[in-house]
Amino acid sequence: MGQYKANSTNSQNFSLTFENQTIGELIYKKWYSFNAEILLSDGAKYQLEPKGFWDSEIELKDETKTLLEFKMGWKGIIIKTFFENKEDTYLLKLNGLLSSKFVLIDTDKNELIVAETDFKWNKLNYDYNIETTRNFDNFDKKELLLLTILHCINYYMTIIASGG
Repeated sequence: MGQYKANSTNSQNFSLTFENQTIGELIYKKWYSFNAEILLSDGAKYQLEPKGFWDSEIELKDETKTLLEFKMGWKGIIIKTFFENKEDTYLLKLNGLLSSKFVLIDTDKNELIVAETDFKWNKLNYDYNIETTRNFDNFDKKELLLLTILHCINYYMTIIASGG
């Protein structure tokens, strides 16, 4: 089981670490934007871009193809991955109405990660503590998925805050 930390370096950048080693960054182009870039520590770059009516769906792309998409659903955020030409579906949901924990589950309702938000009043932004299961730790693109999940949580909180 992995213990990850995501710290907001300012209101637009998040750094994901595992055992004090930087895994990657989530970088927003501007404050409260759904456009973002993921930079992994190996130099790989990915784009998160909204599409659809009212930016209702977000796609994760490398230079040529869509690797993942997510959208708000009734039970949480529905995430579809297209890694290695295989489609998988996950649900990211708030763990209770007044909770600060988000849980990622697969279609068999297996819990894969728990991400706890930690609001920093002095910085007016969030840090995250993320715990992963062994099943998640075996994923090929787990770092990319973790950084995308951070974007999903930020997206969720923005939508809820705006009354959407």
